[in-house]
Amino acid sequence: MEERWSTEHVLSLAPDQPSRKAAGKLSAPTPWSATGQGEGALWGLCAGSGSTPYRTVVELTTPAYKCSCPSRKFPCKHALGLLLLWSGDLLAITATEPPDWVAEWLSSRQQTVERRAAATTAPADPAAAARRAARRTTRIAAGAAELRLRLADRVRHGLADEPPGDWDEVAARMVDAQAPRLAAQVRELSHLPSQERLAEYALLHLLAGAVGRADQLPEELAATVRHRVGVPTDTAELLSGPTVRDRWLVLGSRDTADDRLTTRRIWLRGAKTGRPALLLAFGGPGRAPELALPVGRLLEADLAFHPGVRPLRAVLGSRYGEPEPDASVPDGVTAGEAVAEYGRAVAEDPWVESWPTVLSGVVPVLGSDGWRLTDGQHSLPVRAGSCPEPALWRLAAVSAGHPLTVFGESGHRGFAPITAWPTNGRATPLT
Repeated sequence: MEERWSTEHVLSLAPDQPSRKAAGKLSAPTPWSATGQGEGALWGLCAGSGSTPYRTVVELTTPAYKCSCPSRKFPCKHALGLLLLWSGDLLAITATEPPDWVAEWLSSRQQTVERRAAATTAPADPAAAARRAARRTTRIAAGAAELRLRLADRVRHGLADEPPGDWDEVAARMVDAQAPRLAAQVRELSHLPSQERLAEYALLHLLAGAVGRADQLPEELAATVRHRVGVPTDTAELLSGPTVRDRWLVLGSRDTADDRLTTRRIWLRGAKTGRPALLLAFGGPGRAPELALPVGRLLEADLAFHPGVRPLRAVLGSRYGEPEPDASVPDGVTAGEAVAEYGRAVAEDPWVESWPTVLSGVVPVLGSDGWRLTDGQHSLPVRAGSCPEPALWRLAAVSAGHPLTVFGESGHRGFAPITAWPTNGRATPLT
């Protein structure tokens, strides 16, 4: 029988507050039938509005989720409800053999893992890989040169009369040039307020120019440029190099989704090294990102960092046990120190838009210009749209006018709160 998860652990996996609320209504045995557990998984049939119950299965090791409901949230309320039912009473779901539909899904997942492992260990042709990399470098350089010309031309003609969607064609050219992150930044130009466009033009012009002379830059800065335009880094190659072993505190987790992809960002900080790290996981339409780590827990593991002048993004290597509860509140900095730290990040990487920061002793306040986090001497504005309004009111209620600790991302547009620790020390995700 699997070790019981805490209710806080389960709820930390929820993508937002409405999912937590809906899952609570499904945490009793009433809507469930044919439940069971075994082979590291939970499953059950949940009655819905239709005549056919939803088939829900959760693999506990990763964890991973599968449900026949139409929800695009990962995990959905049915998976969360099933986990809450199991965590509340281990005897509510008995050990048994999985039915065919569960066994097929578990087998399919295992085959996927084995295929990925085989692909990782398969011998590569160094010469062919070098030729592919050279062709991509040539395409990206040509695309960057075209982008510089387009930007200069736009500045000469003026920014005020820029037509909507004017940059979509250029973004498509960047996709053809195999520079996907550059394409995404170009695509956003049409949606920026006019007062912000010139600054973004300048940063893109700087990035495009750096692409053309990447071979003249220091290696760490050249690696940063390659990352900024979207040149992929092989995960197996990263993990075969130096790694950092630590007990990593899960500071926060947040999902963003569009029609094509769900992106999960998980922020960590080393208990011994104090080093920040960002893990990314992706899921296609109807699929949850496989990586999920509960906020506020410690995981001893190896991380391999992507190269750059200020390495932040990492990949998860070997784990040494399961995530453990941590009742302590992470150390933080003042609002003034947060601004200084972001300034140092920008000095090293001019394209960094935000930096992970733990603020200590701040109080959320609502003023005429919006929400702010203040420590009595300095304050940081909450970045517009970075946190749902109900979550900000919940943060104010948790604070009750008293200082608390808040993790988020500090940048030139303000602070984006992600997790809060009130005086009782329990992590509260702000989603």
